Amino acid sequence: MRMMLPPQRQRQTVDQSLRAFFDYYRPIDFRRALAAVCRFYNVKFPVVEWYEYLDWGKGAGRTYENGKIHLVHPENWKKGRKYNSMKQWIHTVNHELGHYLFWADAERKADVFAAGMMQGLGHQTTARARSVKPATRTRITGRRRSVARRRRAS
Repeated sequence: MRMMLPPQRQRQTVDQSLRAFFDYYRPIDFRRALAAVCRFYNVKFPVVEWYEYLDWGKGAGRTYENGKIHLVHPENWKKGRKYNSMKQWIHTVNHELGHYLFWADAERKADVFAAGMMQGLGHQTTARARSVKPATRTRITGRRRSVARRRRAS
């Protein structure tokens, strides 16, 4: 099953609006980005609340069953995080939008949606690395390590 995504031109517009919001904190930029996505999917505009931090600084966003989205404001994102890049904040917003749009199998679909929204926009996302399951990656690396250890030992 393929996921429907907005055309690249529309995704670029959404990305530019989110970048402008990240830099200048103008609410109209954020509303434009969300409105474009909501218009494409023909869904109601979500209620978004801004926070300084979520989950004791661990989480960056959360989507609830009633359609509310809680996000860390970019101003606070820049301050107290080890990984505080614009790219990661935009990915988080797209991820939470993915939760809002796709409720069935929400975590996997939100990740695929966020990667798809950022594909081809100059963020250097590696879609292939995300498509491989973490357990598979661990098994592959584990095998390589054990082979390397055997080679060194002999």
